[in-house]
Amino acid sequence: MNEMLTKVYDEYNRYIYHLCLKLTRNTLEAEDLMQEVWVKVVRYEATIEQVDHVKAWLTTITMNTFRDRYRKNVRRSKYMMNQPEQLDVPILDLVPNNEVSTEEQVEKVEITKIVQEKMHELDAIYQKTLWYFYVDQYSLAEISTLMKVSIGTVKSRLFRAKARLKEMLLADHKLADVVLPA
Repeated sequence: MNEMLTKVYDEYNRYIYHLCLKLTRNTLEAEDLMQEVWVKVVRYEATIEQVDHVKAWLTTITMNTFRDRYRKNVRRSKYMMNQPEQLDVPILDLVPNNEVSTEEQVEKVEITKIVQEKMHELDAIYQKTLWYFYVDQYSLAEISTLMKVSIGTVKSRLFRAKARLKEMLLADHKLADVVLPA
């Protein structure tokens, strides 16, 4: 370690530790976080001499490292479960599969068909508005220009069209298995 780095460490070590402790609320995690911070500081030691406010620079590194750890833990926890000692299922069955199953594909096609049929029962102005927004994926401003109305009118039409479509889907007793009131 060079002399400048040693000086920075001696001066700010306690400050970084207390900041880490405040962020993690756990002494062991604070020590781990502090170690990561100092590893990053050592990695970028060449830039220390160019930094005007060392304390602010160290605080930024600490905060960013904490955020990165937090995001990493959140991502990991989405895919991990509290595992019992013995698993009754193979571990690979617990890993989420991003592929859409055949049943899901068929269901999606069926629902799309049903929604399109109900859309055709709407007034033409509502059909067009829904089509432009959801199928063609035009912005509200583009739809406003196309239909020669204000953006507020487009928003109102979208709201009314969705409400009417939902009403129609819920009223159809044949679709009771597919459409759940929300």
